[in-house]
Amino acid sequence: MHGRPRNTPGHAPLAVTMGEPAGIGGEILLKAWTARNAATPVFFAIDNPDRLRALAARFGLNCPIVPITATSDANAAFSQGLPVLPLQVAIGEVALGKPRAETGKAVIAAIDQAVALVRDGGAAAMITNPIQKASLQAAGFAFPGHTEYLGHLAGATPVMMLAVEGLRVVPVTVHLPLRDVAAKLTTAAIVAHGRITAAALQRDFGVPAPRLAVAALNPHAGESGTMGDEEIRIIAPAVTQLRADGIAVRGPLPADTLFHAAARTEYDAVICMYHDQALIPLKTIDFAGGVNVTIGLPFVRCSPDHGTALDIATRGIADPTSLIAALRMAREIADRRHAATVTP
Repeated sequence: MHGRPRNTPGHAPLAVTMGEPAGIGGEILLKAWTARNAATPVFFAIDNPDRLRALAARFGLNCPIVPITATSDANAAFSQGLPVLPLQVAIGEVALGKPRAETGKAVIAAIDQAVALVRDGGAAAMITNPIQKASLQAAGFAFPGHTEYLGHLAGATPVMMLAVEGLRVVPVTVHLPLRDVAAKLTTAAIVAHGRITAAALQRDFGVPAPRLAVAALNPHAGESGTMGDEEIRIIAPAVTQLRADGIAVRGPLPADTLFHAAARTEYDAVICMYHDQALIPLKTIDFAGGVNVTIGLPFVRCSPDHGTALDIATRGIADPTSLIAALRMAREIADRRHAATVTP
């Protein structure tokens, strides 16, 4: 039995972008609709309806596709099938597991369409299916990924937060070789990430007095400079500045003792120095259920915390758990932002 889909009165539905059409985005989207229950928010896809019908048939999924002409139609359509707002750009030929640069314009167009909808109120939030960065860049995409592109469109400084139940992490440096991290790390960047994180915890997660932990870069937090001096030169001054801003913050703290269960009760988010320092503990706690949240934007954007999974795209075994978690988190954040704007 499927429960009644949840959509707060007065709120627009959620928009889900196509993502890389050769990957698992379409499959997990269909599975998210078939797994709907009372906790599932109303959502619609920005995609090609025929493509999704073919995927449903291929993988034996009982997911009717309901084309819509306006996002407001999604509420009535959702109980009948997956509402799909047709993508305004042709996708072209697609073979699962084999991305092509030629589909890049359609992938970008789906993102642009979702941004336009969330900015004008047609959608409460956007959830982006994974993209294949290499094929997009081969098509002329000049950004490392979604986060940077959305920041460009919004004229904002976006920050990547990863979240699961009981842990939120924010990497200061993201897609860099490990050998380059120390050279790229700056006090100003740590301060900026801390400020944006504290503000997002208050506005988007309902944490009235955020507590931040700041991870060290080196083993044992540098052992007073004997194992590296980045803690002394770069990280500690950032912590001092964040405290001066009135933010409750501790650090730099050794990363090897920062993520066990008891330690996680002492903070609301961790500012991490590099990608794997943030992602390894998060994915160890909940590999399937992680959500990528872009904080610092004027609109709500969440995403599954995984890639396009081209290696399994033809097999019908993709797990929609992370997309479902992203949908629920996006709805919660959108509801919280909306409630803050309503005059009692």
